[in-house]
Amino acid sequence: MMGHSHKIMCVSHLVDGLRQGISQFSGPSRTALIYAEKKDDPMRVYDPQGLLRGHEPKLKELFLSSDKWRMNAPDTSELRSFGEIYPEKALPLAGLISNGMRTASIFYQMWFTDHHPNMCSTAPTEKWLEFAACLLSHEFTHACEFYAGTSPYALREYASHAVRDHIMDELNLMLGWDTYLRVFPILDVILGVSKTLEEGQWPRGRLVFVHAESVSDLDFLIRFPLMEQPSLSNFKHVRKLLLAVEDSDRKLVAAGKNILGIAQGKMPRCRITAEFHGIHGFLKLAGKPLCSFSEGSFYSSNRMPNLVQLEEALLESTGDPSCYHTLFKISSQIVRSVIQQGHGCTLVLDLNYPPISIPGQKAERPIDLQLECSLELAKSLSKVDGALHIARDFHLHRFACLLDGDSVPGEDRSRGARYNSALRFSFKHANIIVIVVSSDQGVSIIQGGVELSALCELKPVESYRKEFPTLEEWIQE
Repeated sequence: MMGHSHKIMCVSHLVDGLRQGISQFSGPSRTALIYAEKKDDPMRVYDPQGLLRGHEPKLKELFLSSDKWRMNAPDTSELRSFGEIYPEKALPLAGLISNGMRTASIFYQMWFTDHHPNMCSTAPTEKWLEFAACLLSHEFTHACEFYAGTSPYALREYASHAVRDHIMDELNLMLGWDTYLRVFPILDVILGVSKTLEEGQWPRGRLVFVHAESVSDLDFLIRFPLMEQPSLSNFKHVRKLLLAVEDSDRKLVAAGKNILGIAQGKMPRCRITAEFHGIHGFLKLAGKPLCSFSEGSFYSSNRMPNLVQLEEALLESTGDPSCYHTLFKISSQIVRSVIQQGHGCTLVLDLNYPPISIPGQKAERPIDLQLECSLELAKSLSKVDGALHIARDFHLHRFACLLDGDSVPGEDRSRGARYNSALRFSFKHANIIVIVVSSDQGVSIIQGGVELSALCELKPVESYRKEFPTLEEWIQE
């Protein structure tokens, strides 16, 4: 059996492999593990980047103040292999995703990672944590003193498998365990088509995969003869056929290995849908978003801007909930429109009264952005070079504005003129919030010459420990 030091190394490598994989899938993420190998062992914590900090009271309540987790546990001695498990209910810790289990080799284990606010779904990540728990149980059961260390690599490259595993679980619930729907080939088709250009254009439109039993219920506009159904493996042909469903309610319908035809109207509940939006797209199961995809990979992101820092900055600066809410609604709608159209822009939210003067194109009268037609106009004006000047009266005062200012610390030449001009301008003027939308760098919220939305550098992962602290020791650290 595996020695103690090798178990420590195994845990640390698996946690790090999980962190690397989920960071590729969801952006910079932390991972952590709490576990008790035997029933009488103390709960131990491995939290190399402080993910669980702030949750000490809840963990103490669950595992130190109470012994229910130990005494009311199922008898894991009845389990004959690491493949047999007792799943554990996720812990209700705000901002975290968790998954755990009990097995013959590990009495209790619970894995954690960050719950990012812009996730399409937490389901693939939950499957990822479940896989990590299975791998750890396997390593503790079968590994010897020679530790090969291949499991962390499997965890790191698990993205497509996590998506597939969740889809299979849901299909089994909808169709039964004897269902035959090959999910991996479907995911390969989606990623393959997403990378295939047609006359220099990225794919757009919907490709729907259905179960053979539901085909008769579809409203086909075109149905291909059995012997002439295009093969899904021919990505170029599928890409060409998507041209027929662009910018419409029509769907390209596939079952098995082929394209059946083009249909309209309501689709069956049991379906896998790939929505292509150009350079990126979304994967949906039964009509619900599961993940996004771009550049040949799956991601958890819903590709919507994270405007939490903007909300906080507006609330602190305005002091008026109604003013904050309206400004946030106006600016967020413009930002989302800019992202969908794929161009960059700058918005200057001017909280001064009266608003400051900014060089730019002025209309005879400020434009009331509370009116839907005016808001649509502002979305179009965001395409013009220069910034939109929006005041706390909810009016657009100028567009195509030039932002000036002296050089400030924190400038980043790699981010271009739009970003650095926003830093300089916001440093020079009080009561100003600048939103910079970049086609390749996302959304930056800037105030007082500082980017509020900048990611904090995560604590480096320690390479090795002789022992993990008990939960009681960890709380007292």
